[in-house]
Amino acid sequence: MGRKNGKIIKGRVSRPGSYAIHAPIIDPTCVSCTTFNILAPIYKRLNPEDQTCRESDVKDYWLQRNNRILDWLLYERSSIICLQEFWVGNEELVNIYDKRLGDAGYINFKLARTNNRGDGLLTAVHKDYFRVISHQNLLFNDFGDRVAQLLHVELIAPSSQCRNSNLCREILIVNTHLLFPHDSSLCLERLRQVYKILEYIESYQIENKLSPMPIVLCGDWNGSKRGHVYKFLRSQGFVSSYDTAHQYSDSDDHKWVSHRNHLGNICGVDFIWLLNPNRYGKLLKTSWSEAVFALFKYQLRRASLTEDDAFAFLKADSDGDYITFSGFCEALRQLNLIGHCYGLSVEETNDLWVQADIDGNGVIDYNEFKQRMWNTTWSEERDEVSNEVGDDVNVTEQTIGFNVENAILFPVEVEKGMWPEDYSLSDHARLTVVFSPVKMPCSPRATKDDRRAQTSPIRNTSLRRKKNSYYISHKRDSKLTTPSYPLM
Repeated sequence: MGRKNGKIIKGRVSRPGSYAIHAPIIDPTCVSCTTFNILAPIYKRLNPEDQTCRESDVKDYWLQRNNRILDWLLYERSSIICLQEFWVGNEELVNIYDKRLGDAGYINFKLARTNNRGDGLLTAVHKDYFRVISHQNLLFNDFGDRVAQLLHVELIAPSSQCRNSNLCREILIVNTHLLFPHDSSLCLERLRQVYKILEYIESYQIENKLSPMPIVLCGDWNGSKRGHVYKFLRSQGFVSSYDTAHQYSDSDDHKWVSHRNHLGNICGVDFIWLLNPNRYGKLLKTSWSEAVFALFKYQLRRASLTEDDAFAFLKADSDGDYITFSGFCEALRQLNLIGHCYGLSVEETNDLWVQADIDGNGVIDYNEFKQRMWNTTWSEERDEVSNEVGDDVNVTEQTIGFNVENAILFPVEVEKGMWPEDYSLSDHARLTVVFSPVKMPCSPRATKDDRRAQTSPIRNTSLRRKKNSYYISHKRDSKLTTPSYPLM
């Protein structure tokens, strides 16, 4: 147990000798969540010198390891379990998980990746804690064949906070596994995957007329706290539960790791993100545009360009002291942000241009360049989010939110930034977070039309698009590709 403000917090958990969170220790009014990339046997190499020898070829090996994984999961008995690289292509293994988790009281949902490689996701919620309202599959066929699961659940745990029937007790849970950044061209693709997930969540809430509720994003994000995905989620108001529990700042990227990748590098990539209903970040499309401009600036700075150099680079052969649309597109191409299957679409490129051209005159001058493209502070604008519920929100209604009571990584060495050589359960650490439900005020959510209207730098977006339409349609580079990115 822990102590805060002179009061004992029953939800604070201690660690037994196994360094795992054990269900009987957890306050029964709390809920817990575990995310774990369990390393699919089709990817686990048995011999570093023979890349073709995989664990999937030796049944005894993958069977023993996965039974050990299940032993740990059932020992912890988290209310929510989110697994990545689950071997959905092996019927025997699927049946083992279904049987053991089902016998322990879990409701299981599985989803294969869209490339038929054999791995995917498994999300399980314990029926003692949750009633499942809806389950949605998100298939990103054009996004690295990645997938995500969305569960809309109602909390039925015996919490005193939940006994008031007037309170919303619903939660949105997402499980995903983002693309690995094999090269710089995939940085944009990974941002787009997260954007589409958040866009789907927003649409789901609006279409179902849902009140604000906690959103929990779990998974292997294949990117660290220094990356653009991390900063994008922070700009949307999400907090890393592990960092919140340990009072780490955004800059404390070196204090823990959770993965040793195929290159032998150790890094922290596994997160359980929390967005409480009293905290909402910027409008989603605004955050997306700022994230892309931040990536744009990052590429320019990697090329050792100063602010003035960058403006000159974008100006290219322009006759005046301004950037034209064709020069803007050529710069995007040279920075590998367009012109390939993972690049910005024509629509996305035009949207960026409209946001950067503040006065709508068809060109970007130096001041516009500085304000929209160079000095964007999207990653720093979020206030540090406390573990406590603030009282400065304009109260419109009360709902259930979460306090982060504890969070641990296993094996324990990774919490000190080290990877133990004797750890063989996976190439990822297991992250478990304990939440305590609390009553909190809602942050008023704008309507869909309101949110669309606010995404423009000036009030009348349609007028600005009309002013730019002739210029853009006649100046668009013919080499621009127009990939489609449907959310299925």
